[in-house]
Amino acid sequence: MLATAKVTSKGQLTLPRAARTALDSSTVEIEVQGNMVILRPVKSVAGSLNGYAVPAAPLHEIREKVWKDVAHGKGS
Repeated sequence: MLATAKVTSKGQLTLPRAARTALDSSTVEIEVQGNMVILRPVKSVAGSLNGYAVPAAPLHEIREKVWKDVAHGKGS
């Protein structure tokens, strides 16, 4: 599929219906390679942010640290 679209003065672009249908997603990942822009569908926004997530400590470890900090006057 080849289509032409205009970028507005606000930097917005309307994707043709066929492109939106092909992407099958309302959220896209944008990659710029030289003078090319590549759009990839993101099925879940949470999934796309997963790479930035830091694993949480188990609740009992967090609770112990808070109790120790409070006991030593670090809580205020």
